[in-house]
Amino acid sequence: MTLAIVLQFLVVLAAIWMGARSSGIGLGLWGAVGLMVLVAGFGINPTSPPIDVMLIILAVIMAASVMEAAGGIDFLVRIAERIIRANPKYVTIVAPLTTWTFTFVAGTGHIVYPLLPVIYETAHRSGIRPERPMAVATIASQQAITASPVAAATAAMIGLFAEKGMTQWGLPQILMVCVPATLTGVVAAAIVSMFVGKDLKDDPEYQARLAAGQIPAPQADTSRTPLKPGARLSAFIFLAGVALVVLFGFFPSLRQLPGAKSPLAMPIVIEILMMSVAAIMLLATKVDVDDVPKTATLRAGVVAVIGIFGLAWLGDSFIAANKDVIVPAIGDWAKVAPWTFAFGLFLASVLLYSQAATTRALMPLGIALGIPPQFLIAMFPSVNGYFFIPTYGSLIAAINFDLSGTTKIGKYVLNHSFMIPGLVATSVAVFTGLAIARVIF
Repeated sequence: MTLAIVLQFLVVLAAIWMGARSSGIGLGLWGAVGLMVLVAGFGINPTSPPIDVMLIILAVIMAASVMEAAGGIDFLVRIAERIIRANPKYVTIVAPLTTWTFTFVAGTGHIVYPLLPVIYETAHRSGIRPERPMAVATIASQQAITASPVAAATAAMIGLFAEKGMTQWGLPQILMVCVPATLTGVVAAAIVSMFVGKDLKDDPEYQARLAAGQIPAPQADTSRTPLKPGARLSAFIFLAGVALVVLFGFFPSLRQLPGAKSPLAMPIVIEILMMSVAAIMLLATKVDVDDVPKTATLRAGVVAVIGIFGLAWLGDSFIAANKDVIVPAIGDWAKVAPWTFAFGLFLASVLLYSQAATTRALMPLGIALGIPPQFLIAMFPSVNGYFFIPTYGSLIAAINFDLSGTTKIGKYVLNHSFMIPGLVATSVAVFTGLAIARVIF
């Protein structure tokens, strides 16, 4: 490997590091700075930016944002609350399955935030250590992103396969592998979590805080503000759009236009469907359009798009410019043990805090190395390494909502409540995915 390539790689790492430090839109902006250095300093010809991926994410986020503005997210959360509260003794199993399901449907892990106090109170009232369901439910809400048909990370995978001309790989294959794989990982993590820490009655630290009056008594279920008039309708329209995306993905003949040689590409179908769903929700629910840009979902989506814009463009350009050197250097190793590429995805996601940005920045290297697409799909859940360093928003929220103090960051930082369920869920999901990929492809 030449000195020039080493220096270019250091530029890429420096851009990722600076982006990770600033987080948010800084991921994408520092990616652009890194690309500028490669272009101006090393004469690299930049590739085309990942337009399709960004457009898919914008279309899906727009539909989800209109649903949030209309109250649809609140409606889905209330359903989840009822499911969790109906099974208090099994909250460590029910809570993560619920957060996985609702993230799968909505395409965003933000749905976990209003559920965290519900999970805490349900566990606390039942005498169950809140750390157990709180931690694994938070992990499950992110695992589902790599299985959701309308998540930004899935859009990144679909767009990447489309860009590379690998039209036989897309949403159906991702769902067939990642849905059972991530669900298996979540269930395994939930089972392991049932044995994490001491029961509340046997925990001297908890009992001491309870006796000192430092822990509030369990709260009864309080009344809630009524839903917005269009909440249910917006959720049903959005879910219908998700169902259509899955239907068109599994049956390409439905995308075949008269006289066309091949079906419409899935990125185009998703963009048309989800933008149309957003428009129909606006019309049907009469939501104020000015409320849509104010939603947390839209803000998060824009941040994801900017991150992918800069980082993916930087990664694509570096790999394309040096493919003839990089691929032979590590290609044999990747062919002998392709599963080891999952470690690279995991480590990158620890820094980037974005499944979509990690997917778009690293997966092109996997394709360039000749790793079979089915194995890349199986390794897709390994981009969920956000939990490793406990600074992600949902992790901090879970710690703060657990008034018992059992969900926490340990003395050595990395020995935090999310480490065990996170590692179990991710590793089991990847190995299960690899097994499924070998069987069905």
